[in-house]
Amino acid sequence: MIFLRAAQREFTQNAVAVFVALFAILISTVLIRLLGQAAGGRVPADAVLALIGFGAVAQMPVVLSLTVFIAVLMTLSRWYRDSEMVVWFSSGLPLTAWVRPVLRFALPVVVLIAALSLFVAPWAQKKSVEYKEQLNNRDDVSRVAPGLFRESSGGERVFFVEALSGEEGRARNVFASSMQNGRLGVMVASEGHTEVDPSSGNRYVVLERGRRYEGTPGTPSYRVMEFERYQILMESKEAQSAPRQPKTLALPALIKSPDDRSRGELLARISTPVLATMLSLLAIPLSFVNPRAGRTNNLILAVLVYLIYSNAVSVCQAWVGQGRLRFDVGLWIPHLAMLGVLAILFYRRISVFARWRRR
Repeated sequence: MIFLRAAQREFTQNAVAVFVALFAILISTVLIRLLGQAAGGRVPADAVLALIGFGAVAQMPVVLSLTVFIAVLMTLSRWYRDSEMVVWFSSGLPLTAWVRPVLRFALPVVVLIAALSLFVAPWAQKKSVEYKEQLNNRDDVSRVAPGLFRESSGGERVFFVEALSGEEGRARNVFASSMQNGRLGVMVASEGHTEVDPSSGNRYVVLERGRRYEGTPGTPSYRVMEFERYQILMESKEAQSAPRQPKTLALPALIKSPDDRSRGELLARISTPVLATMLSLLAIPLSFVNPRAGRTNNLILAVLVYLIYSNAVSVCQAWVGQGRLRFDVGLWIPHLAMLGVLAILFYRRISVFARWRRR
């Protein structure tokens, strides 16, 4: 009981530390990727924080699976290095006796992983796609932000607003550039605001007290006009929705869908909690460390096993999505193969008269 209580406490402490580190890496990776997309204009800058949250929730099952695996691996490896496992074996307990305490620690996390993988992560993926569509379907005026040059969705206009005034919907020092029929028009106004025509419903950008420079780039033929009021018609943009991807579908819709890609996505969702359970058990034999030898050999083997296992699940998902493999076969092949590897690893650690031990 003393061993088990100490093991549970150390499992939890290591899991918290590993989760914080992995979550920080996840947030940093998602942030860098989204900032790159925002700099390239593919993602609006004001959507970065929301998309980080959705991305973090969508990747949480993978983070928790790695957390359980690394926490068990670190704990038992330390027990080997500090010769505490010698006391465990001297008391007559085999290595397989660790299965129950490890599962007691891992199963609550596996249940959470299953809930995230089957329900929460698809919801986050769906909300992320809907949020991107909502931002992309905004009209050009809604994209304008003080102190930033913003290009219209068609790439024919550029707007710049120095600051917003106290009155609602009004801006100071407005710059607008447009290209029409090969002629460039640049407008500079001291103030601007938006208006909606009640009869037609058209939306206009109204510039007040400014100048318009119009001409053909590369030629000296330019003309300058001063105006007190200048209206720019904003083209209405129809809302467009991209076709739903399988990763955004809810579980009932995914089960009813006959599409091969949907079956591949269902396989990935079901495999995630199974993979987490198998990884927690694989950490028991992989944690063996010879105190007189190197301390990183088992870590290298553990990383290799995880990469092979996760890639095998991904390959089966791709083959099912392409119709090259049956769903039930692709669902259990990687897990049954890893179950065989688990049995071999336990046998190698337990058997005293194994052939490689005699050699």
